[in-house]
Amino acid sequence: MKKDIEIPKVEDVYIAVVNEYNDTYKSQDWNAYIVNNKDVDLEMVLIVTSGFSEDKITSVFRKKLDRLPKKSYAKIELMQEELFAINNQFKVSFFEGNKMFDKTYTFRKNTINLKALQTIPLIGAQGVLVK
Repeated sequence: MKKDIEIPKVEDVYIAVVNEYNDTYKSQDWNAYIVNNKDVDLEMVLIVTSGFSEDKITSVFRKKLDRLPKKSYAKIELMQEELFAINNQFKVSFFEGNKMFDKTYTFRKNTINLKALQTIPLIGAQGVLVK
């Protein structure tokens, strides 16, 4: 029965889009990161990203991390600024212990910008965070 299914709440796992300097290309880039601010490791992390609006949709990007250690972060992808004019969605699934967790993080259109920058936990760089 549906009432018997327990869906655990995801806490202390975030998606951040960080504005950082790229030494190789001498440019300011926007990179998406997953942040594990938990005191436990995450296993089999699956991330599916896509962008969408009323009349546009991007291709789907998938990334798998076997393990994301506690109090750490990992780069997901480089993001082009043109994508910030549409909604950007990150569907994250992972195992913590023997339980599977799942959460969808959405950056609404035009919310990723230089005026919205804040310091991102653990990374220490400036970016936009969705909890």
